[in-house]
Amino acid sequence: MAEITITEADQRRTTARILDVREDFEVAEGMIPGALHIPMGQLQARLSELDPAIPVIAVCRSGNRSAAVADALNGAGFSADTMAGGMIAWISAGLPTT
Repeated sequence: MAEITITEADQRRTTARILDVREDFEVAEGMIPGALHIPMGQLQARLSELDPAIPVIAVCRSGNRSAAVADALNGAGFSADTMAGGMIAWISAGLPTT
């Protein structure tokens, strides 16, 4: 798993699947446009919603949960990275949210 910057994640949004693994109450504060929301605890049951041919960028609030998710996805045959700093960094940088 690679840890990528918010700038790299923003540049790759059109070619990778942004996977937001935060809880519902956290997502209510805003998501990266086009992101797929699957809370970390539901990932195993909802793995079929991800296409193994499309790289994944896992995102959480600060980067800790998403790192664990990216490791798990890589172990399951996906190509996954984590976004350093999470949504805290994304929002602080003034990047778009929905």
